[in-house]
Amino acid sequence: MSAVQAVAFDVLCELRDQVGESPVWSAREAALYWVDIEGRAIRRFDWATRATRSWQVAERIGCIALRAGGGLVAGMETGLFDIDLPATGAQALARLRVAVSHPREGMRFNDGRLDRAGRLWASTMVRDGALAAAEGVLLRLDGRGLSDPQVTGLVTGNGLAFSPDNAVMYLSDSHPSVQRVWAFDLDAGGVPTNRRLFIDMTPLPGRPDGAAVDTDGCYWICGNDAARCIASRPTAAWTARSRCRFPSRPCAASAARGWTGCSSPPFPRRGPRRASTPRSTARCWSFARARRAWPKPSSRSEPPLP
Repeated sequence: MSAVQAVAFDVLCELRDQVGESPVWSAREAALYWVDIEGRAIRRFDWATRATRSWQVAERIGCIALRAGGGLVAGMETGLFDIDLPATGAQALARLRVAVSHPREGMRFNDGRLDRAGRLWASTMVRDGALAAAEGVLLRLDGRGLSDPQVTGLVTGNGLAFSPDNAVMYLSDSHPSVQRVWAFDLDAGGVPTNRRLFIDMTPLPGRPDGAAVDTDGCYWICGNDAARCIASRPTAAWTARSRCRFPSRPCAASAARGWTGCSSPPFPRRGPRRASTPRSTARCWSFARARRAWPKPSSRSEPPLP
C-alpha cells in the first residue's frame, strides 16, 4: 500500500551550488553543514542567526562527517581529509588523513555517512556517469584505519543510512542502469553481511539518491528527477511518497531536529534563459526542510568520528 502526500517545504537558504549534497546536522553547534561537490565548497547554516558561511577546498568534495573535538572529515578525490574551518577567511584547512588508490583515473568519493557507532562509511565512483563504470566501492573508516572495500561493483553508490539500533545498513546505487536499494546486516564490528534487495526503484518515480532513517526505523530516500521524498518501512513495501511543494529534484536527505531536509535544484524552466544568468550557475540549489513530515524524523545525531 502506498500513498502520495503533499508536504510543504520551507527554504532555509538559496545558493548557486552546482551539486549540493551531504547534509550533516551538528546538535552541539545547532548548525547544518553540506557541500557543493563541483563547486568544491563546504557550507554551514547557523540555525540561530540564519546566516550561511562557505569555505573552499582544493578538490571535489563528495561527503563530510563531524569530527570529535571539532571540524570535519571529508571524502574528496584523492582520499579522506581532516577539515578545519577558520573563523576568518574563505579557505578550508585540509590535511590528508588517508590516501585512496582508485582503480582508474577520474574518480572521487560520493555519498558518505556516520553509523551509530561513529564509523564513517563512504562510497567512491567514476565521475563520468555516461561510462556506467561499476568501479566504485564502499569503504569504512574507524579507529583501525581505512578498511578494504566492503562492497564492490558500484556505479554511483548512494543512499547510505543506518537503522536506529545500527543493526541494518542501507545502500543504493542511483545510476540509471541500476536504481536499486539494498539492506545489509551490520555486526558490532562494522562488518556488513546478508546483502539483500530492499527496493527496486526502476518502476518507481525518481532514482534513489540521498537517504536518512527516522526514529521509527523508516527509510527516507530522495527520488531524484521526480520531485519526491519517499519513505519505506523496513518490513513493508512503499508506504508514503511525499511530493515537494515546489518543482524540484531532491538529492540529499537529513533527518534531524524534528524535520526532514533535502537539497534540491529547481527543474529547468521553460522559455529563454535570462542573459544575466551565467550558464554555469543557471540552476540555483536550495536547502529546504519539511514543515510536516511522515513519519517523525530522527532528532539524534551520530557520534562524531575520532
